[in-house]
Amino acid sequence: MLHKEKPDYNRNQYGFYTLDDLVPIDHFLRQVDEVIDFNFIYELVEDTYSTDNGRPSLDPVMLVKIPLIQCLYGIRSMRQTIKEIEVNMAYRWFLGLTLDDKVPHFTTYGKNYSRRFVKISDIKKE
Repeated sequence: MLHKEKPDYNRNQYGFYTLDDLVPIDHFLRQVDEVIDFNFIYELVEDTYSTDNGRPSLDPVMLVKIPLIQCLYGIRSMRQTIKEIEVNMAYRWFLGLTLDDKVPHFTTYGKNYSRRFVKISDIKKE
């Protein structure tokens, strides 16, 4: 007898998981995160952020990690990179995004990146 799964049943299930559970322990991005301390970026961009006014900002470390993902995985465009981040649990884990967090729009990313990291060579030197 032919058995068909009910697609709605499988898609609507709930479970209790953390991103840590969903990203394999030996995943490459876990190794990158272990080896590189990205906190130096905060010092590099500190003077470009206002402390007392303005809209909430994007995390500058995330702004650096996004093109790193793009480079490491050979993704050709920022638009595609953002689409991949929306669905890839390892990318979300690496960026510190929860399942509920919205991924920045690719144009927002580009504007912030060009404003904050005009001297990209400074980051590469670190």
